[in-house]
Amino acid sequence: MNKVKIGMLSFAHMHAFSYFDSLIIRGDVSIVGVSDDSKERVQQIVEQHNIPYFNKYQDLLKTDADIIIINSENVFHAEHTIAAANAKKDVMCEKPLGTSVVDMKNMIKACKQNGVQLMTAFPNRYVPSIIEARRLINEGEIGELIAVKATNNGAMPGGWFVNNDLSGGGAMLDHSVHVADILNWILSSDIDEVYAENGTLFYRNLPSDDSGMITMRFKNGVVATLDTSWSRTEPYPYKRDLTMHFVGTKGTLYIDYFKQISEVYSKDLNHAEWSYWGDNKDELLIEDLIERLKSGKQVAVTGEDGLASGKIALAAYESARSGKLIKVKE
Repeated sequence: MNKVKIGMLSFAHMHAFSYFDSLIIRGDVSIVGVSDDSKERVQQIVEQHNIPYFNKYQDLLKTDADIIIINSENVFHAEHTIAAANAKKDVMCEKPLGTSVVDMKNMIKACKQNGVQLMTAFPNRYVPSIIEARRLINEGEIGELIAVKATNNGAMPGGWFVNNDLSGGGAMLDHSVHVADILNWILSSDIDEVYAENGTLFYRNLPSDDSGMITMRFKNGVVATLDTSWSRTEPYPYKRDLTMHFVGTKGTLYIDYFKQISEVYSKDLNHAEWSYWGDNKDELLIEDLIERLKSGKQVAVTGEDGLASGKIALAAYESARSGKLIKVKE
């Protein structure tokens, strides 16, 4: 059996470790190399699994990898994706796809010019409850969709995530693009207008925003609001959430993705813990990616999808800076 050969470029984003875990258990893939500018960050996995390590990503791109999975700091996504495309490698890039519209368009262009695929890593598209919600809404079960209220909160990650020179933005970027992509996918409508406010409310000395509220109007008339923040402080029993409340003319539909939990009470803890046992969306994403590559099919979540959600996040920052409603350009 011909295996799909994987190169992993950077483990700066913690999702890389989850993708790695999903890949290493598969019999139809081979991880041909790992590149990271911090060997310490990846030393355990490369030694444990006897995987070649490359300090320079350019050397990884010289291998016979079929696809490069990029999890570098956000501002490097464009450089790394374009370099991989020029090396004739398919690419899966962690979200957000890029930190500017120009960068994201250049990434898409480079992949098309080199005849390779570009996938944006949006694992929430593989969550069964979200897939079912999309089916029900598209079949008219709640009538004509009018509005959506969503939350995507998390713990403050620290590190390069709070350094705008590396991340391109704080919580409002980190926690907006997932929901923006779900909305784009379900609504099948372009974004029209965005209004947003953000701030640093939970960690006063943080050099980046840790909270934001975004209101979006889509061209089909649907209005959506999103609470995007690093508001899950230490006392919270689980450090992430993703909820969506869809309002239609005939009914409503509610999703709480992280409801698949067990409550854990231990004398070793100062508070209750929620132990998540639900669907492994990263594993589902990797499964779909590998199967599509093996069969020569187009990836499910394209670079254009990453651009569409990225535009919403960037418009939110423009609105927060200016205090104005932003008309999103095509």
